Amino acid sequence: MDRTALAVFVTIAFSVVGVVGDYFLKLASAKDESLKSPAFYVGFVIYASTAFGWVFVMKHLKLQLSASVYCVSMVLLLAAIGVMAFKESLNGYEIAGLVMAVASLLLLTDSIDGPRKE
Repeated sequence: MDRTALAVFVTIAFSVVGVVGDYFLKLASAKDESLKSPAFYVGFVIYASTAFGWVFVMKHLKLQLSASVYCVSMVLLLAAIGVMAFKESLNGYEIAGLVMAVASLLLLTDSIDGPRKE
């Protein structure tokens, strides 16, 4: 695996870690004293730990690609957590938005190497 592919993989892995942190922050938000709850501190530590991976990722990917992969991964994973863990529903517009998020990532990654030669 080359370093670029590894950096993309690390970006997606840290998206998963970030979603776990967001899960705990969501749990903390349901408490009366959110910032004093154990869930807040767990979420904070997990979320902050992703900073270490960003140092590696940013050495090997353009910021636009790493940020885009991270954001789209987060959007997809958080939507899944919202539906599965918190029983939130998605309407047609939200599903269309998720599809467009994936499409935007595909367009961005395709444009990084330049146009295809056929």
